[in-house]
Amino acid sequence: MQIVFMNRLSRMSGADQEVFAQLWIGEEEGLWRLGWRDFSGTQEMGDSLWYEGGSWNEMLCVYRHELAVKMGDGYRPLIDGAFHEEENLSSRSQEHLKLQHYSEQHGNEKVYEELCAWRRGKASSERKAPYVIASNRLLRLISAFLPYTPEELLQIPGVGEGKASQYGADWLQITSAVQRGHNFPLSWVNEAIGEENFVSWLYKQKEIKYKKQLERLRLRRVLLQGIENGQGMEQLKALSGVSRREVLEAVEELEKDGYSVEKLIALELSEVTSIEQNNIWTAYELIGDTFLKPVLYKAYGEDFSPAEGLDIYYERLRLIRIRFRREQTARLGLATNL
Repeated sequence: MQIVFMNRLSRMSGADQEVFAQLWIGEEEGLWRLGWRDFSGTQEMGDSLWYEGGSWNEMLCVYRHELAVKMGDGYRPLIDGAFHEEENLSSRSQEHLKLQHYSEQHGNEKVYEELCAWRRGKASSERKAPYVIASNRLLRLISAFLPYTPEELLQIPGVGEGKASQYGADWLQITSAVQRGHNFPLSWVNEAIGEENFVSWLYKQKEIKYKKQLERLRLRRVLLQGIENGQGMEQLKALSGVSRREVLEAVEELEKDGYSVEKLIALELSEVTSIEQNNIWTAYELIGDTFLKPVLYKAYGEDFSPAEGLDIYYERLRLIRIRFRREQTARLGLATNL
């Protein structure tokens, strides 16, 4: 096996003892191996094999995820740029991340729950998804820093003039009723969290990010193989261990990335009448393909309320939307070439 990359890392263990490790990538006849080697003094403790397989992309995802875990535990590399990606943060980005870190450690849970309850009510009344109203991260920030005035509210990352004018009064009504032990501006946060704690938290965020990337990559591989083998939604759900909705979302991404998912679409729509499919297609032509709810009622009628629920019908809409968008893209490409 040929070693193509190696990096040495170290961390402090106990009061003054430094421990070392090596991270290595090897290749042999198209097979990639990724491993970690611990040292105790001058003694090697043996390798932990993190990955063995033929996919460079999957190996890289495993590499980044496992390295983030180790760096969250305090290891630091001898060679910078260990994640093989752009890692420089602007001073403003660092400032916002430090506020986020502080809010996760010092949020007021009672205020946070009250803000979440407010969001549920607002999402229901405005018929919007809760995350469109406000993200969990934003509500955490508000609950931790407890702004009392519109000027203070605008210092919270994620709150712009639009959000402040739309929802600011509601938020301030909740936060201004709670006593706080700090002031604005929030420049004091930098010293309050400690640099080493912040760096470890950053690596934890990387760990979460790379874990999601790895799960997504493996899900795509399972789905592509399953679709090629002629399996349907329920079988793909069982194979992947995710919900039908998550399967469908991943299938939509595969289509966008140029993979063929027509075999699955044809299978799932095989028992849907041509009249029903044509009604849905016509609805997309009349209304557009951005929102599903108006297309549903255009295709099935305003009073449509089947006993089995709407989930299966929304699945049909999304599968047909893949075909519709594919054809629209093809037409656009043809018109451009002409």
